[in-house]
Amino acid sequence: MVAARITVNGKNTPIAPSTPHTTMLDFLRERGLTGTKEGCAEGECGACSVLVARPGVSKPTDWVAVNACLVPAAALDGQEVITSEGLAVPGAPGTPPELHPVQEEMAVRGGSQCGYCTPGFICSMAAEYYRPNRCTHAEPAHTADPADDSDTEHGPNGFDLHALSGNLCRCTGYRPIRDAAFAVGTPAGEDPLAQRREQSPPAPVATEYTRDGSAFLRKSTLAETLQLLRERPDAVVVAGSTDFGVEVNIRSRRAGCVVAVDRLAEMRELRVESDRIEIGAALTLTEIERRLDGSVPLLAELFPQFASRLIRNGATLGGNLGTGSPIGDSPPVLLALDASVVLADAEGEREVPLADYFTGYRQSVRRPGELIRAVRVPLPLSPVVAFHKIAKRRFDDISSVAVAFALDIEGGIVRKARIGLGGVAATPIRSLATEAALEGKPWTAETAEAAAPVLRAEGTPMNDHRASADYRSAMLGQSLLKLWAQTTEAVPS
Repeated sequence: MVAARITVNGKNTPIAPSTPHTTMLDFLRERGLTGTKEGCAEGECGACSVLVARPGVSKPTDWVAVNACLVPAAALDGQEVITSEGLAVPGAPGTPPELHPVQEEMAVRGGSQCGYCTPGFICSMAAEYYRPNRCTHAEPAHTADPADDSDTEHGPNGFDLHALSGNLCRCTGYRPIRDAAFAVGTPAGEDPLAQRREQSPPAPVATEYTRDGSAFLRKSTLAETLQLLRERPDAVVVAGSTDFGVEVNIRSRRAGCVVAVDRLAEMRELRVESDRIEIGAALTLTEIERRLDGSVPLLAELFPQFASRLIRNGATLGGNLGTGSPIGDSPPVLLALDASVVLADAEGEREVPLADYFTGYRQSVRRPGELIRAVRVPLPLSPVVAFHKIAKRRFDDISSVAVAFALDIEGGIVRKARIGLGGVAATPIRSLATEAALEGKPWTAETAEAAAPVLRAEGTPMNDHRASADYRSAMLGQSLLKLWAQTTEAVPS
C-alpha cells in the first residue's frame, strides 16, 4: 500500500504522522498553512474553506470548496487541495507573489476587517470564480453598483451568492464582500487553476491508513468495500463526513474503523431511464443538482435550502438517509417522490421503498454490513410540487418542520397525492391521512381548507428549542394552504 499523501498547493505532502481522525484543517495548520481557520468546527462558518479538485460536470475538473474542519485528512489521500495561500500568483524571481483576482477585489473593496474569516470567503469565492459557464452576462464595470441588479442573489458577472452561504463574517458586513464577488471577472487564459480544469482530477486511490489503534480505509471497488463491511460490521461508513466530522469535533468521537465510500465509481452514477432516475448514494448534492439541471423540480427546490454550498459540496443523499435523522431535509422530498433505496451487502442487493425504510429514531431496516448504494425515483414525476422548509433562517439552517408535496391534478381533480414530512415525528413520515383526504377531490380552496386540519394532526411533534409542538402542527396546516395559494394559477386542467 502506497503511503498516504495529499498534493497541497502543488506540493506532495505526506499525511503521516496525523491520526485517522485528524481533520484537514488541523493537518494544514500543523504544516504552517494558518490561513485556514477554525471558527465553529461544525461546518457552519466557512473559516476553514479550502479548494479540492473534483470530477467536473461540464469540464473534466471542478474546483470545489469544502469545509476542512469536517473532512479527515486521510479522506483526501491522493487528491489536490488549494488553500488561500496557494491562490496567490507567483511573481518574477526575487519578487513577492501577486494577489489572486479574488483576493485583489476583496482588498480594494474593503471586504476584510479583522481578517479571520477572509481566507475562507476567498476560497469559497474562488470556487465560484472558476465555475465553468459562470459568466453568462456582460462583465460588470468596477464602478457598477450591484444593488442596481434586480436579482440580488446573482451578480451581472453571473456570480451566485449561494456560493458564500456557508461563510460567516462578524465584523465587516456583507455588502463589500458582495461587491467584491460581483466585481470579479473571467479567469485569464494563462491562469494555472483555470487551465487545470481541462485535465482530469486525480483518480481515486485505495487507502489503508492506521495509527494509534484506529484505521481509515478506502477500497477500490464496491465489492471489496462490502466484503470489508461484512468483516467489520462495527465500521463507520462516511462519504462527505459532514455529519461524522461534527461528531469527531464536538463529541470527540473516535471510531476504531472508518470506511470511505465517497469515491466508489459504483456509487457515483446518475442514470435517467424510461421509468426511473437512479442517483448514486455517494454523489454530492452539488453534483446531483448540476447534473439534473432542474429536471426534477422538487429536488431543485430542495437544494438551495439544504445547508450551504460548502456542505452540499460534500453531503450525499446516502449520508442524509443513512443517519436516519427525523429533521434531515432530503427524506421528506424523497418520500413525496415515492423514492426507494437500493441496499447492498456482500450477498447482493435489495430495493426498499423509502416509506418502509425508517423504523424508529435514527433506526432503519438497514442491516449490519449493508449500505445504501443508490436512490431510485420513479417516472413520470408529479407536475405540482413544492418544498416548504420552516426554519429560523432563510438559508443554512436546521428545519423546525419540512413539508414536501407532489400532486397529480387532472381535470381539476387530485388523482394522486404524496406528502413527506420532517420534524414532526421520530422519523420522516408520509402524510397518509392527508393524502387520502386529497385524492379524488377537486383541487379547490374548500378541499385545501378541509384537509389542512388533517395535516395539522399528522405526526407526533414535540417541544424543543427550535419550535413548540403547537407551532409545528400549525405550520403543517398552513403549508397546505400555502400550496393551494402557490399552485392554483398554474394547475394543469
